[in-house]
Amino acid sequence: MHEHIQALNNAQHPNPFGFLGMQTNEKGYLQFNVYIPWAKRVSVLDKASGKVIAKLDKVDEQGLFSKTTRRKKSAAYQLQVTSGDSKRLIDDPFSFGCVLGEIDTHLFLEGNHKHLYNKLGAHCIEHEGVAGVNFAVWAPNASHVAVVGDFNDWDGRCHPMRKLLNCGIWEIFIPHHSARHPLQEGCHYKFEVKDANSNLLPLKADPMGSQAQYRPDTSSVVNAENPFAWGDKKWMSSREAMNNRHAPISIYEVHLGSWQRDEHNEFLNYRDIAERLIPYVQDLGFTHIQLMPVSEYPFDGSWGYQPVGLFAPTARFGSPKDFKYFIDQCHQAGLGVLIDWVPGHFPVDDHGLVRFDGTCLYEHEDPRKGFHPDWNTLIYNYGRTEVANFLRASAMHWLENYHVDGVRVDAVASMLYLDYSRNDGEWVANKFGGNENLEAVDFLKGFNEELYADYPGAFSVAEESTSWPGVSKPTDMGGLGFGFKWNMGWMNDTLQYMGRDPVHRKFHHNEISFGLVYAFDENFVLPLSHDEVVHGKGSILARMPGDDWQRFANLRAYYGFMWTHPGKKLMFMGCEFAQQNEWNYQQSLDWHLLEHQPHQGVQRMIRDLNSLYKNTPALHQQDCQNEGFDWIDYQNSEQSVFSYVRYGEEGTNPVLVVVNFTPSVHRDFRVGTPIAGEHREIFNSDAAIYGGSDVGNFGSVNASVTPWQDQPNSISITVPPLATVVFEIVG
Repeated sequence: MHEHIQALNNAQHPNPFGFLGMQTNEKGYLQFNVYIPWAKRVSVLDKASGKVIAKLDKVDEQGLFSKTTRRKKSAAYQLQVTSGDSKRLIDDPFSFGCVLGEIDTHLFLEGNHKHLYNKLGAHCIEHEGVAGVNFAVWAPNASHVAVVGDFNDWDGRCHPMRKLLNCGIWEIFIPHHSARHPLQEGCHYKFEVKDANSNLLPLKADPMGSQAQYRPDTSSVVNAENPFAWGDKKWMSSREAMNNRHAPISIYEVHLGSWQRDEHNEFLNYRDIAERLIPYVQDLGFTHIQLMPVSEYPFDGSWGYQPVGLFAPTARFGSPKDFKYFIDQCHQAGLGVLIDWVPGHFPVDDHGLVRFDGTCLYEHEDPRKGFHPDWNTLIYNYGRTEVANFLRASAMHWLENYHVDGVRVDAVASMLYLDYSRNDGEWVANKFGGNENLEAVDFLKGFNEELYADYPGAFSVAEESTSWPGVSKPTDMGGLGFGFKWNMGWMNDTLQYMGRDPVHRKFHHNEISFGLVYAFDENFVLPLSHDEVVHGKGSILARMPGDDWQRFANLRAYYGFMWTHPGKKLMFMGCEFAQQNEWNYQQSLDWHLLEHQPHQGVQRMIRDLNSLYKNTPALHQQDCQNEGFDWIDYQNSEQSVFSYVRYGEEGTNPVLVVVNFTPSVHRDFRVGTPIAGEHREIFNSDAAIYGGSDVGNFGSVNASVTPWQDQPNSISITVPPLATVVFEIVG
């Protein structure tokens, strides 16, 4: 008994469930051992009759009560605990069997548990007829794991967990009223972990916790996960038509902490954001909202890209139920929702995954594989089946429990290459001697296969900045299986071009045209993301050369070019009204700029471009197919004018686009066209309503049978300065 007492008092008993609770001694008699530091007296009562089975002796002042009875037949029991002047009847946590079954542990070890988030973490359930919370966490190399929280005064001796030896998961079911304080929704908790040598580690937040404390506090929170009354059935059943490569997808990227704030510069709740953001995005005609990471993260300055809670919506903006409300309202308004997801790395905060059980459990031991030099973070060990399962479960959790429509995977290039941002000697080659991270490749393929198989209508997007082949090709065709890929090359080249003085652009003509060489190698999204308006880059408007009029005209021409270029569209918040300053995550956007006509004009133009994009099949149906695009002229470098045709599916009208990237007006400018007849001017970024000079073509022009630029017909038009003009070919 002395050894048990010492081990319990030191929170390092090797088998608490083999000693605590109701046990049978060597003679077959029932023995009851209960460790309750806050109890004065403890009795055991028959649960059915309420009769006293035994009054336990306090065998140690720190809280162990014990009694060997003359009974040999086990029975369901409860504990009557006296503390101070109160007497309570509780269920003994150490009287319950395992919640996780053999199938759960088998699938976990295999790396194929699709609903792992329903098993690990903290879950309010009924077990063996009793309501309570089941806690489960993976820590195979720990010698002791206990759940601690405000319900047990953060005392690691009270609720040591049972280790499932076949898989390294620790678990315990704690009835609601069996701790010193009621264990209920909203309680804070962490895991007390000791390594293999019984060294106490920093308290760990729950890796699969579904709710977290508001920073700077770092505990996990018990979430009852009550059923939510979703109202988006219509959206969910029909979203496949809105989310495929032939649909008009125009994405508004949002950082929830700085889109708008309240009058005290404090965060808005998810519900308040829904009331403000959804009508705004609807009015501008975007089809989707993309949220920068909402998984719980400790440091505001990481913008969410260094998360510690991959299963918990950040508490900065409210509860999980509030976040569900936001998604539901988006869907009811006809807006899809994508989330940024970060499986590439995690921060070194002590309460997170770093050396979770005293070993490099989630990360690689070798820093050449496990440490990220760019971000001072740790890299997941994708080759460990349990880690890969954990990460995939995170993504599927957002799709399943929050109804998100898409997952944009951050920093894919950093996952794919073993030598990413490393010098010679700082990385380890794969088994074939190459620099490809084969384990990450397999992980990404598995993630995409599971997403597309189990969540019809959902899609994935890769932020991948290299020429890795087949990122958005199906895995059975040798690809990674993503639905779309960000076109980082297009973004870099075109922004570089737009930053040049128009007089010099003729020497860099290919920076605009080169993107069409590979435009259909992938299913591309054209991104003007948050990354382009931070770290000294300035705003998109600030990159434009010339006086104020020319800067706005350049911007409007560029946006017109972007919306008529093959590829889906993504625009970061504030770009739609020409934010002047670089994005600051610590404050609202500069909404006051909309008091000025040039900013109003850009915003109005984005509204019209989105409408044009959605209502003109030629501009979206074949975004990802080379049949949807033909150059008319990409060689007019002297005048910096580009012209091209966009085609929809058979039976739809093509459109002819002319873009002038100089401030010169070109009159009687001839442009080849494949079809004779009326060419109706349906968009002109130089229109006065946008702040332009209103140079145009009086609504339409007719093509003549005058061959030009290898086309059988041509039109003679006026090309406005620094402008994009779109003609629908009515024929």
